[in-house]
Amino acid sequence: MSTQGYENKPERPSLLKKGIAALILIVVLAFALKVVIGFVMGIFWIVVGVAVLIALLWALNTLL
Repeated sequence: MSTQGYENKPERPSLLKKGIAALILIVVLAFALKVVIGFVMGIFWIVVGVAVLIALLWALNTLL
C-alpha cells in the first residue's frame, strides 16, 4: 500500500468559523478603540480643568 499522493494537509477552518472569528475581531477592535478614545478624552478634560483653574487664579490675582 502506497501513501504517495496523500500528504497530510492541515484542515482549513470552515467559512462559518472564519466569519465568527472576523466578527469577534471587529467587536474587540471597536471596544479597544472606544477605551482608547475614552482615555484620551479623560486626559483632555483634565487638561481643560487645569487650564480653567489657572485662568481663575490669574484673574483673581489680577483683580485683587
